[in-house]
Amino acid sequence: MLSLPNIPVSNNPRIIVIGAGFAGLRLVRSLVKRNFQVVLIDRNNYHQFQPLYYQVATSGLEPSSIAFPLRKLFQGIPDFHFRMAELERVDVENNQIQTSIGTLGYDILVLALGAVTNYFGNKEIEANSLAMKSVSQAIQLRNILLENYEEALNLPVEADQEGIMNIVVVGGGPTGVELAGSIADMKKFVFPSDYPELDFTRMKIFILEAADRLLAPMSDFASKRATSYLIKMGVTVKTGAAVEGYDGATITLNTGEKIASRTVLWAAGVKVPDIPGLENASRGRGGRIVVDRFNRLSPHKNIYVIGDQAIMTEDAFPQGHPQVAQPAIQQARLLAHNLLRSKKNLEMVPFTYHDKGSMATVGRNKAVVDIGHLHIGGFIAWLIWILVHLMAIVGTKNRFFIFINWAWNYLTYDQSLRLIIRSAAPRIPQVMV
Repeated sequence: MLSLPNIPVSNNPRIIVIGAGFAGLRLVRSLVKRNFQVVLIDRNNYHQFQPLYYQVATSGLEPSSIAFPLRKLFQGIPDFHFRMAELERVDVENNQIQTSIGTLGYDILVLALGAVTNYFGNKEIEANSLAMKSVSQAIQLRNILLENYEEALNLPVEADQEGIMNIVVVGGGPTGVELAGSIADMKKFVFPSDYPELDFTRMKIFILEAADRLLAPMSDFASKRATSYLIKMGVTVKTGAAVEGYDGATITLNTGEKIASRTVLWAAGVKVPDIPGLENASRGRGGRIVVDRFNRLSPHKNIYVIGDQAIMTEDAFPQGHPQVAQPAIQQARLLAHNLLRSKKNLEMVPFTYHDKGSMATVGRNKAVVDIGHLHIGGFIAWLIWILVHLMAIVGTKNRFFIFINWAWNYLTYDQSLRLIIRSAAPRIPQVMV
């Protein structure tokens, strides 16, 4: 068996897990110390808590609060190895993967790469809009939001400032709704104090959704309540509004309407990246890889796909499970259980998704929660949202700092992390003449 440098051959079966998101991290934590050699591979050396990216983008949280270093999490665990690398190819014939740092053989391969932003083939939108699928992209978005208002200060009073002040959020799912609500709170509580020279009645916030309502996967109650909250907060909500183009200055809708904005935040969908070597794998909506009820990739008995990257059908979910954290975590837990059963020559247990509910926050004191037939809105829903997200964060220290930040923001009406952090320009050596 070929090995990357310093990953020894083990007497235990080798499981390679690609991706340290919700699914990959839960699987690894369930398998370490269980007589497997576990190798975790991710392009970053930290786990990212995706549901709170928007709070980094809107200056509510430090990036380090929603990221946890993987090596710290697995310190001192025998027969565990982490490598920071990118998957380049799966060699199914030889049970090997090719990565950016070398080739490694596996006994069991688990793909948990998650999803990437889907621009639906529109290269112009991809080039000019801003996505939010990583901590670094959230920081970039925060920079641009703040830089725009710094720049607006220097424009002549009579200049057309709408283009630089307007913000357009494309996508009416939980991410888009939470982002629009958070920006609306900043417009009300933060920006007028930071930039008293600017007239924020000229700033407009739009949320565009191609479907006929916001929060389409949630209940009708949640959709109507979230829409009502956003409108009262001054957000212009447009449903049935598909984006046809965006040149960096003007966004064009399918209705022919045009909106001037230098800042378009794209949260309109996700897709699964292609993986060389798995071209023949069956694909579902958004390129998701079709798996059986054991998360197994047919016809390969030792390749599994979990989380957002997988699509599995049940009677209750004929279109597959929602691409959120709970299905990913539940799949990872059951797969770990099944791998241990398989090792004992016991039959695997088929996966059944238990929907624990869904939620979205819309701003200060405002959220919507669906739990079965129970639908909650307002302050109580907001408290439930806070509690659930605090408990889901990895690391006690991270929970503490997030709680302190949220408490401070709530009491002072102020997000205190409005820093423009740019990457340093390369240092040019001075030539002595």
